[in-house]
Amino acid sequence: MAIDQATFMPRFLDEAREQCARITSGLLDIERHPGDAEIMNALFRAAHSIKGSARMMKLLAITELAHKMEDVLDAVRGQRIGFSKGLSDTLFRAVDVLGAMLEEVAGGNVHDTPPADICEELERAAQGEPSTGEGTDTVTVGAISAAPPAKESVPVTSVSPPHHGSENRAKTESIRIDSAKLDSLIKLMGEIVSTQGRWQRTSARIREAEQLSAGLEEVLGEHLTDKGSADGREKELYRTAHGLKEKLSALDSLSRDDGLLMEQLIGELQDVSLTMRMLPLATVFDSFPRAVRDLSHEMGKEIDFVVEGGDTELDKKIIEQIGDPLLHMIRNAVDHGIEPAEERLKNGKREQGTIRLFAFYDGGSVTVAVQDDGRGLSVEQLREKAQQKKLFPEETLARMSDAEIIDLIFLPGFSTSPIITDFSGRGVGLDVVHRNVVEELKGSIRVETHQGQGITFYLKLPLNLAVFRLLLVVAAGRTFALPASAVNEIVAVPRHEIIEVVHRQAFRLREQIIPVEELAQLLGITHSGSEPGDTVHLAIVSNGNERMGLIVESLLTEVDMVVKPLPSHMKNVRLVSGVALGSGNEIINVLQVPTLLKGAREIKEARSVKPVAERRQIAILVVDDSLNTREIEKSILEAYGYSIDLAGDGMEALEKAQHNNYDAIITDVEMPLLDGFSLTERLRRDERYADKPIIIVTSREKEEDKRRGIAVGANAYIVKGTFEQSNLLETVQNLVG
Repeated sequence: MAIDQATFMPRFLDEAREQCARITSGLLDIERHPGDAEIMNALFRAAHSIKGSARMMKLLAITELAHKMEDVLDAVRGQRIGFSKGLSDTLFRAVDVLGAMLEEVAGGNVHDTPPADICEELERAAQGEPSTGEGTDTVTVGAISAAPPAKESVPVTSVSPPHHGSENRAKTESIRIDSAKLDSLIKLMGEIVSTQGRWQRTSARIREAEQLSAGLEEVLGEHLTDKGSADGREKELYRTAHGLKEKLSALDSLSRDDGLLMEQLIGELQDVSLTMRMLPLATVFDSFPRAVRDLSHEMGKEIDFVVEGGDTELDKKIIEQIGDPLLHMIRNAVDHGIEPAEERLKNGKREQGTIRLFAFYDGGSVTVAVQDDGRGLSVEQLREKAQQKKLFPEETLARMSDAEIIDLIFLPGFSTSPIITDFSGRGVGLDVVHRNVVEELKGSIRVETHQGQGITFYLKLPLNLAVFRLLLVVAAGRTFALPASAVNEIVAVPRHEIIEVVHRQAFRLREQIIPVEELAQLLGITHSGSEPGDTVHLAIVSNGNERMGLIVESLLTEVDMVVKPLPSHMKNVRLVSGVALGSGNEIINVLQVPTLLKGAREIKEARSVKPVAERRQIAILVVDDSLNTREIEKSILEAYGYSIDLAGDGMEALEKAQHNNYDAIITDVEMPLLDGFSLTERLRRDERYADKPIIIVTSREKEEDKRRGIAVGANAYIVKGTFEQSNLLETVQNLVG
């Protein structure tokens, strides 16, 4: 009987993708632990499993490619060939092709034969012939009982898939559920949690009615006692009041019991529902070791990439959104966080840099951290960069704390990279991280850095996006909500302990001075008519390295609530991230703590802000021997308001630069008479262009060309192969405004 492919294809694709992930992870492991026969056997089994399953599904091309990979791995197992970096590169390319073929099959496009070039390369590798780019160092894989790696070897990276084989997999029954249906269930659960507060309010009203009826019964009883006698109507009224009190008392008792049971059941429903959408962080972590390997090889750096805490679980919706921010941070660490080997050795470090990606549970949140032992950040360099870009007045920057200066790296367009490339330096990576983590996921970012020793980014994330833990506070007679993850603690201090420090209120908390602001003032709303008391209620909030005490009238409660996004026409409301529905059906604004902190800084600096003079039109010289390229770049830049002049080669550009004063130069490399590198070098000798931005736009993409661009003094290096209009505009904006 023929196999019904439509029935089994989804399962085959899932299993094949999992086996591809195991091959990728295994290749990374074997590079760290050469000679480990167990890892090599696992690689062989993964390729063999793909081959067998593909053959059952009549997928001939995948079967053939997996078979050739199996031949190579079997040759290494049998010690007929040695394992080398070149062989590893070949197998990586093969698994990439295999993954692409699986996605084509998923899209309904089935091929009869695999790509010939990768098959030929695998055949040559199985015969021991050198692969493209193969190194000379080879390692023979020993027997199954091979000794464990030496102590000085690279630490083991926790990137393996959660299941290493069917023999270790727990026998659990499962069914496939459409993720949209699961999302609907989670959403419904969130709404039920929100309505729990309304039930509690209803229960409180029943208790109030029971107390009123008890008071009525008592008054009527006293009246009858004082009167000494009563007619039938008075006795009936007393009996009615007594019966009403008894019924309300019973209803109150029943309501309390039902409330406790409902609270327990809703709590269990919430836990079970949220667990259904929880996934281990390994689902996103597992893709990074391969990316670090390829990027570090391309940049000529040796990097030990360590991953820990991959079994920490988060909401699937959060995991889907943190992949890009984490990749931005890791690429930044590889590109200009970790120093070149010679610089590390000169500074007394190991030649091999270390990047750690780790995660752990942090109270009711999860913290994901990216750490490297590279250059770290210089506060003074950041201050100078901010001054060059005129982000704040010079006197303001001088007064800013180290924590405030470090947080400038999250501003759009801010970068400390010596040159802008396709890897980093555009100033958009950390801006994306901040927007995704803080604004969209309602999390926070904290930075720890020491110049010359490295930097650590701590991303604190909520466990889920279905319900949020909120602290309800009152300011100016209105109820507002603060994300509980952003509130460090709540304190009540005598009003006389609030002191004045440099035109700003503050108080001392455990030997640390914490700035203080009225929440109502930050929100721009009028205070209520109540007189201030002798005690001040403070919610200590934080974002990254910055902390502040918010003065509120009262603190209500901490509760789980569904936060609904603002409608599209209100997306630009700065201080509010969403709204929640209170127990009395009132709308409660959920405040953005980072924006509140920014507003506090603006209030502090309001008197020192000076009007900015109207910006003159910025003049840019575009240099390229291709008329078409010059005209394209000119049209892009002129559409944004820049004044553009053109030159067809380096000598013409040099002459124009001597007779005119340009704000920036954009140049190609390959040009007659004078190339772009030489042009840049000669311009840097001119005092007028010693510090002017020079941007190289070229088809040369080798790392040595980019290093030469840095050496001659270029501020940015854009490869034409990856050229996009937004790249050029972002680069020019970052450098000249």
